[in-house]
Amino acid sequence: MASHIVGYPRMGPKRELKFALESFWDGKSSAGDLQKVAADLRESIWKQMADTGIKYIPSNTFSCYDQVLDTTAMLGAVPPRYGWNGGEIGSDVYFSMARGNASVPAMEMTKWFDTNYHFIVPELGPDVKFSYASHKAVTEYKEAKALGVDTVPVLVGPVSYLLLSKPAKGVEKSFSLLSLLGKILPIYKEVITELKEAGASWIQFDEPTLVMDLESHKLHAFTEAYSALESTLSGLNVLIETYFADIPAEQYKTLTSLKGVTAFGFDLVRGSKTLDLIKGDFPEGKYLFAGVVDGRNIWANDLAASLSTLETLESIVGKDKLVVSTSCSLLHTAVDIVNETKLDKEIKSWLAFAAQKVVEVNALAKALAGQKDEEIFSANAAALASRKSSPRVTNEAVQKAAAALKGSDHRRATNVSARLDAQQKKLNLPVLPTTTIGSFPQTMELRKVRREYKAKKVSEDDYVKAIKEEIRKVVKLQEEFDIDVLVHGEPERNDMVEYFGEQLSGFAFSANGWVQSYGSRCVKPPIIYGDVSRPKSMTVFWSTLAQSMTARPMKGMLTGPVTILNWSFVRNDQPRFETCYQIALAIKDEVEDLEKNGITVIQIDEAALREGLPLRKSEQAFYLDWAVHSFRITNCGVLDTTQIHTHMCYSNFNDIIHSIIDMDADVITIENSRSDEKLLSVFREGVKYGAGIGPGVYDIHSPRIPSTEEIADRINKMLAVLETNILWVNPDCGLKTRKYTEVKPALKNMVDAAKLLRSQLASAK
Repeated sequence: MASHIVGYPRMGPKRELKFALESFWDGKSSAGDLQKVAADLRESIWKQMADTGIKYIPSNTFSCYDQVLDTTAMLGAVPPRYGWNGGEIGSDVYFSMARGNASVPAMEMTKWFDTNYHFIVPELGPDVKFSYASHKAVTEYKEAKALGVDTVPVLVGPVSYLLLSKPAKGVEKSFSLLSLLGKILPIYKEVITELKEAGASWIQFDEPTLVMDLESHKLHAFTEAYSALESTLSGLNVLIETYFADIPAEQYKTLTSLKGVTAFGFDLVRGSKTLDLIKGDFPEGKYLFAGVVDGRNIWANDLAASLSTLETLESIVGKDKLVVSTSCSLLHTAVDIVNETKLDKEIKSWLAFAAQKVVEVNALAKALAGQKDEEIFSANAAALASRKSSPRVTNEAVQKAAAALKGSDHRRATNVSARLDAQQKKLNLPVLPTTTIGSFPQTMELRKVRREYKAKKVSEDDYVKAIKEEIRKVVKLQEEFDIDVLVHGEPERNDMVEYFGEQLSGFAFSANGWVQSYGSRCVKPPIIYGDVSRPKSMTVFWSTLAQSMTARPMKGMLTGPVTILNWSFVRNDQPRFETCYQIALAIKDEVEDLEKNGITVIQIDEAALREGLPLRKSEQAFYLDWAVHSFRITNCGVLDTTQIHTHMCYSNFNDIIHSIIDMDADVITIENSRSDEKLLSVFREGVKYGAGIGPGVYDIHSPRIPSTEEIADRINKMLAVLETNILWVNPDCGLKTRKYTEVKPALKNMVDAAKLLRSQLASAK
């Protein structure tokens, strides 16, 4: 009975690790206290898997920040700015790399493939002196062994590690990161040797870059690396784990012919075409770790369907060589449904969080070994049947409306330059108009009022009065600073997706369904279980109230359909684009209601548009097409004089700039200040952009207050590549997480900088 889990969430069922980390960072607890919480969590995870009956239990997938950073520590690849002088890397150096410290900035963070998890990007170059500087993998293997659990130690594979790195500052951009392979393999050999001495019989290398489009020299690096490790690995069973997509045929061929490797793990949830490769040719005598339980969603597995897939595979690879596994690490799903006491019973029966997925893997392995637990299988079949037939899932009217979208591409009738002229006649804005992105600081008092209203401790009247007061304060502040286009500050909103999801049908919410985003930061994605519609208006009350407080334009504030989709757990019983079109129609109703109620500037945020981009080039055009189409659906019906803004967060825009132009918004504001040059280089290279654009002029993620001169300097850089009449001046993101003591001087300096440049431009004329 062979079962395996690729990896497991670290935060704990009640976010224990998050609170332990933040307490340690705030100086309220010691490194020892943090290590105790971490050790308790590891023990409970290992014991839970062992008690369930899992055979191949992972170790070293736990981390106090990130598994790639753990690998950087293992290799001693600490950038010089952290002043590390050798020896075992301690928590001070480790967390400085992750978060920066008083004197030096953190390492860059970026998305882990196409998930919402973020890893710390290694900074490498020809002069890095690698050394074995963190014994975590061996220590945790021994720790589990002392508890009576024999685990499979997991390492980020050497080739993926290098392919996920970037050249350090000052190193040529063209530097070949793979040229460092010969320098890091000796350290991998030391780790492997120590693991063997400690008694390990299996080892797992995660090489997820194998599912990407790879040039032949990159592919060859895998052959080179594992040939070099072959003699060190002898006597161990070696598993190479891939996940997140189909593995291309060429990569499959390279992987399955690697020297010294005994087992291959594949994601068969997102990689359905991989099945055909396995059926076509699987190396004799090797193990297949079949990832049939979805590590990236929260739906219960279709056990009968998975069993039938496994039986097919068994006939190819043989009974004793098939291992039931998860599609990827369970890091990307919520921890345990046991903690959901308020969730609707019927919906709850359709779900499986990480702890339940461990049980599913074991149930499938037992069934395959002829010990099928009929009770588990029949409960599963009943839950699936109830989900299929439930009237709360299907809404005929929504299905019809979404089907009717197919014929049109939903563009506004007039082109953008004519619309901007019509809008300017109505709005009468100065050159270089100023605005902010939407949210204002959320004070402790404000959060308390929202919490108490939710808990029914304050009346609706008192709640509305408190929020109204807050909006009045924010409007007055913006008028004092002389900002041109105002926002209401979003004091009534907890989260930009949850706030809308709570008012749309087809959404459910967990109480503890937290998923790690990075470090100690967790998100709680809404669950889209059925057809989406908007029973009544969601933001009109607050937006019109705010507009009544000022003569200046007040932006309506909405989250776009693609972002709502990409930041939720999405139903898996219809294609993602169909769900996206349904959300788009709901947001369209809201846009038109705002317009009817006199709101003439409406912002539809698409912060996460790029996050959904598929890993493989061949699938990207289709995604971008329906994602951009969904955005256009939301606002294709408004008047030329209504100005549609969108906001996008920082991630490589350059490769999707044509899709961004195709969204056809009137104004786009972009989080830019961390990657100034990257964004502006697109326009320098001659991309023509005719709509309004506001690249962020200062970084709101930092408490630093930029001076007027510094902001003016940035705007000048933008004016060198963008037309004066389309440039907007704004911060790079919402101000929700900042303090008023930081926001007030920064906004004042921002407006002063815009005015300074207006007068310079006027006198130049």
